[in-house]
Amino acid sequence: MTISKERKAELIKEFGKDEHDSGSAEVQVAILTDRIRELTEHMKVHKKDYHTRRGLLMLVGRRRRLLVYIKKRSVEDYRALIAKLGLRDNV
Repeated sequence: MTISKERKAELIKEFGKDEHDSGSAEVQVAILTDRIRELTEHMKVHKKDYHTRRGLLMLVGRRRRLLVYIKKRSVEDYRALIAKLGLRDNV
């Protein structure tokens, strides 16, 4: 259920300012999106896994809050990020 070190490094390199920028909101959203996609696939197979469902909903809420922050800070950055990640604009 966790994301591999290599995948996380790829996301940091793609969305961060440099290879050590793991804390910016854009990188956090990218990592959360990857984890959410993994857990969504898990939930399709294991429909009654309520503990994972709760964790998934918490991740979605955290990503939503970060997206609201990014949108308040810069609408252009927000639109570029959701286009790159393939997310819908519902914030």
